[in-house]
Amino acid sequence: MIYLDNAATVFPKPEAVLKKMMDTYQAVGVSPGRGDYDLAMTASDLVMDIRGHLCRFFGGDDPERVVFASNASDALNLIIQGMIEPGCHVVSSRLEHNSVLRPLHHFQKQGIITYDLVEFDGQGRIDPEDIARAIKPATRMVIINHASNIIGTIQNVEAIGRVCQNHDVPFILDAAQSAGLAPIRMREWGISALAFTGHKSLMGPSGIGGLVFAGDVDIRTTRFGGTGIDSESLEHTQTYPHRLETGTPNLLGIIGLGAGLEFVEQAGIDTTRIREAALAQRLAQGLSEIPAVRIHGPSGWDDRLGVLMINVNRMVPEDVGAILDGDYGIAVRTGLQCAPLVHRDLNTFPYGGVRFSVGPFNTVSDIDAAISALAEIGKNK
Repeated sequence: MIYLDNAATVFPKPEAVLKKMMDTYQAVGVSPGRGDYDLAMTASDLVMDIRGHLCRFFGGDDPERVVFASNASDALNLIIQGMIEPGCHVVSSRLEHNSVLRPLHHFQKQGIITYDLVEFDGQGRIDPEDIARAIKPATRMVIINHASNIIGTIQNVEAIGRVCQNHDVPFILDAAQSAGLAPIRMREWGISALAFTGHKSLMGPSGIGGLVFAGDVDIRTTRFGGTGIDSESLEHTQTYPHRLETGTPNLLGIIGLGAGLEFVEQAGIDTTRIREAALAQRLAQGLSEIPAVRIHGPSGWDDRLGVLMINVNRMVPEDVGAILDGDYGIAVRTGLQCAPLVHRDLNTFPYGGVRFSVGPFNTVSDIDAAISALAEIGKNK
């Protein structure tokens, strides 16, 4: 199989990550923070070490303000629900994933918040001045997607951060697609909190992600339960990170995330992104010569991930995907990719498109095979 759905989940995972997960879990697979025996303490230290690694990686303030969650959607819910106030206003964009759009819609429908979405231009960019104009006295946060899962554009986070700082509004970054592919400097860029997931370009397993937030940010508890500390009290622990983590930690996932982070740093973030974008650019060039194929999104490849969205004339995207899979062994993502407003603005709603997303282990031959397959599919269309 030729796997070109890496924006959903990077596959396969590095052998070094899988080995580290199994070796460590077999040796230290107990509950961290749930005992005072040596092995439990070793597991706790391991978890804290990985918090510290993530904090340094993202340029955060304090390892105790690195909170583990199931994925980026889970982390975004923790941030949004823990920071909004009745009557507040939120600024976001039409580039967002449903992991942001649905919580905002839900809380607006409940009459708790209002929100506005800024538009993006023909190159997939958000103008920071549009964000400035959307901010109101009641604005509680600005929440923006660092890199689009549909068209791959990377936003000017530093400029957006300056706007938010000038207006004294917390800036929340959805780094689900960018973490591991684009540098992120929380302190330098004025990022108040970010959400990440492990199973994409951080090279970890599914079921692990988290949030990192600055020292001047406070996030309310929205989940309650066991934390392994302060067990004598019926009040949920208010110290971080336990304030936002409930139940037994996903130790295996955390181990894998830590190993993935090591792999990412050894490979080089910029090196990986540039290589993936170059392969996607090769794909775009090849597909542009097929009359039946329509390419959506920006024309350039500067500040962009290796993601390409297309349609084939007079064909439903799901049919194209099924043929690619069944006849050519090529795996892609079809439909709306959980970002319906992007497709509305690209005029590809309601059927969406066919997304190709390059990963760290794809090759030139993979790309050429995809071009050849689309050339055959596109005949007489």
